[in-house]
Amino acid sequence: MRFRGFPAQAFEFYARLGADNSRQHWAANREVYETCVRAPLQALLDDIATEFCSGPVSVFRPNRDIRFSADKSPYKTHQGGFAEVADGVGYHLQLDAEGLLVSGGFHARAASQTARFRAAVTDSGSGERLATITNKLEADGFTLEGEQVSTRPRGVPADHPRLDLVRRKRLTAQRRHPPSDELATPAAEDIVREDWTSLAPLVTWVMSWGREGAA
Repeated sequence: MRFRGFPAQAFEFYARLGADNSRQHWAANREVYETCVRAPLQALLDDIATEFCSGPVSVFRPNRDIRFSADKSPYKTHQGGFAEVADGVGYHLQLDAEGLLVSGGFHARAASQTARFRAAVTDSGSGERLATITNKLEADGFTLEGEQVSTRPRGVPADHPRLDLVRRKRLTAQRRHPPSDELATPAAEDIVREDWTSLAPLVTWVMSWGREGAA
């Protein structure tokens, strides 16, 4: 299947799911999910993922893991997909009621990975390169995301020039595209490609502080 865009029904599907997150509602609208959400997202990833990585490409399950959650809503209110460069590192897409979210970076899978990330941020050479990358992304309309510790890590001075980055346990940059006529056409593929190209320096930087640390 070639990617032809995300029809308006894809975003409407999640708006309705937000109002009625029940198994009955899902069953009644499953065909909309399969044809308007999952199939186009898979097709887009299949079309462009190999331009950015040689690792696996995943479309996530729609079901929530409710075993340890007080919220027993059975379904996620978004559909995500991931083009993996290394374990936890790569390019991400998410479709929900608010549109398409395009992002890239890394999610730490172990405390040792976060420690290596912070060492790379505090290093003057690699840290300054990261600051240049993130400053440009923010200037281009991306926002930085990533869980942060409430206090500065031990040994990091209060006036460190990259304290905001050092406090992060993971780091991604993202940009949101609201539902539009353009997203309903094959041009949506170019939007994602352009954003992932902008995010490539961040992903490359993550990989540069050691494949052991990024994997």
